Amino acid sequence: MSYILLIAAVLGLLNTYPLLVSEDLVFRSKAATMENSVSVMVSALGDLEGLTEENVTAAMTLAESTDLSRILVTDAAGRVLYDTRESDGAVGDYVLYTEVVQALSGNDAFTCSYRGGAFRSRAASPVLYQNRIIGAVYAYEYDVEQAALLRGFQSNIRNLSIMVGVLVLAVSFVLSRALTKKIGELLSAIRQVRAGAYSHRAAIRGHDEIALIGEEFNSLTDRLQKTEDVRRRFVSDASHELKTPLAAIRLLTDSILQTENIDPATTREFVADIGQEAERLSRISEDLLRLTRLDSGVLPPPLEVDVGPVLERVLRMMELVAEARQVALHCEEMEPCSVMATRDELHQVIYNLVDNAVKYSHDGGQVWVSLRREEDRWAVLTVADNGVGIPEEDLPRIFRRFYRVDKARSRAAGGTGLGLSIVQDTVKNRGGSVEAANRPGGGAVFTVRWPLAAEKGGRP
Repeated sequence: MSYILLIAAVLGLLNTYPLLVSEDLVFRSKAATMENSVSVMVSALGDLEGLTEENVTAAMTLAESTDLSRILVTDAAGRVLYDTRESDGAVGDYVLYTEVVQALSGNDAFTCSYRGGAFRSRAASPVLYQNRIIGAVYAYEYDVEQAALLRGFQSNIRNLSIMVGVLVLAVSFVLSRALTKKIGELLSAIRQVRAGAYSHRAAIRGHDEIALIGEEFNSLTDRLQKTEDVRRRFVSDASHELKTPLAAIRLLTDSILQTENIDPATTREFVADIGQEAERLSRISEDLLRLTRLDSGVLPPPLEVDVGPVLERVLRMMELVAEARQVALHCEEMEPCSVMATRDELHQVIYNLVDNAVKYSHDGGQVWVSLRREEDRWAVLTVADNGVGIPEEDLPRIFRRFYRVDKARSRAAGGTGLGLSIVQDTVKNRGGSVEAANRPGGGAVFTVRWPLAAEKGGRP
């Protein structure tokens, strides 16, 4: 669809820009031609001291050889002295054409338009005698021949665009079917591997990007199968490694207990061996715990992050959502605060709280966000709204996973019941806390506290 829309935009440009350029070229050509014709007629009248119907008619005999549709000559007052129109001539009448008025003011005038399948061109120039305006010459041309050429050009471009559009749709259909088939095979392979069939491989032929993805998927599946084999072997080896020192400790303790009159030196030797096995067991346990943390995903190392820019970015992102719901976002205050965390964690916490406030506000509601320092120890983020609020009996359970106050509205708003749990776990992992309460004037307010990062002077 993206490529189709792009090609449609190109075809639309192809059907407009060349036509506009062609019209502009015709306008320029008309301007040069008509201004030249009018200047010739003005020159023929320029030797006359005054303009009358008789001397103008005599001087305008050359007008009969032009292709102009109409020619008018007026005196200085705008009264028509000469008109080439055979019927409904305007001789003796006064004309108020814009071009004639401009010419009698001492300016050359030209206008051209394309409508109704014809070019309509108008030009006028003043007639001067000893630097005095004694009249004006007005010319009008109604041209359908060049308009017909332009319409033919437009029709050819339109037909070519239709052919290209049909070809694009056909090629897009063929390519989409081919790509859909390959993607379907890849999805089927992914589902089978997800179900545990690590020996399954995606059979995608070709040399395109989908085939390369299939090869990478097969390579990844090979690694998954090897990882599973390693995991099983690791569990077996770990069990054996744990069992060995335990068995040795059990054997040594039994030997001490069952041997009568054992000498102190032997006892000391056995106890030393027990200590060595216990130390070995402790090292194995620590290694297993470390591997478990790595497998489960340890927290990334915290960095000193300025909360203000992250908050500004979230508010910019939420502006469109708030405007769509007619909710006003207010940033009451923003003091400089830096905390030890990651930018992604801060973004997740702020975004979830502001998004909830906007979602659960009435249309036309308001959301207030503030960031301040508290006792030089905490960075305090407050997100408040004047929405429906939270029932008092639900406040203790609001951070439970999958818990919803209003299930129907939560599903309608797209909530999963996990956002506040994510906020609480993320903040707690960095030594902070989050609280929920109801505003006295209606709505809810969430307060998040992070420990401030140590400043350069050593103060927290």
